[in-house]
Amino acid sequence: MQGKVIIITGASSGIGAATARLLAARGAKVVLGARREDKLQALAEDIRAAGGEAIYQVLDVTRQADNDAIVQLAQETYGRVDVIFLNAGIMPSSPLSALKTDDWHAMVDINIKGVLNGVAAVLPTFTRQKSGQVIATSSVAGLKAYPNSAVYGGTKWFVREFMEVLRMESAMEGTHIRTATIYPAAIHTELLHTISDPATAAGMQALYQTHGIAPERIASVVAFAIEQPDDTTVSEFTVGPASQPW
Repeated sequence: MQGKVIIITGASSGIGAATARLLAARGAKVVLGARREDKLQALAEDIRAAGGEAIYQVLDVTRQADNDAIVQLAQETYGRVDVIFLNAGIMPSSPLSALKTDDWHAMVDINIKGVLNGVAAVLPTFTRQKSGQVIATSSVAGLKAYPNSAVYGGTKWFVREFMEVLRMESAMEGTHIRTATIYPAAIHTELLHTISDPATAAGMQALYQTHGIAPERIASVVAFAIEQPDDTTVSEFTVGPASQPW
């Protein structure tokens, strides 16, 4: 971990912020991206005050130019990029009959296109280096079907497929790019705030109040994946509360 340059998207809160704090504490140089500049600034200042290294840039993962810019920032500041953690995502779940089509398209734009844009931005660097690691946040909804999660789950199934093919193609092409896909269950983050359907929101709030665990649990898994030897990929992690029968 010491000295590795790690880009984190969705870094302003939840899993992203918890991961940034942990990795910086272990000696990584973290490059923080999200849409809320005030949150990024506060997080970077906290990390520096604790003796870590952190920089930030406002990032909308749906914009390719923003993704390219944060990779460029990392390279210009630290001279390289070692890891990108594609963590930005939203979960405005609802029954299909509610026809919340704006939510559907927003999930596709952030949960799918955000991953595509991040990989497109960093892949030339990783290919040239013949090293690098891509970590992505999927969901247990990317492993099995859940009512009210048809579109959300579909976007997370995409992440699973995409990351597995990235792993396979990297091995075939000899670029030594490691991958890890994380499938969280009930983790306390701001995801529930994105649910606009009242009945779905109430049900999810009750679930998370009963079972939810801290985002630091996911941060420790990200750290574990990064700290594996360069010749080793642990490609999938399903992580959730011991009390939740997801």
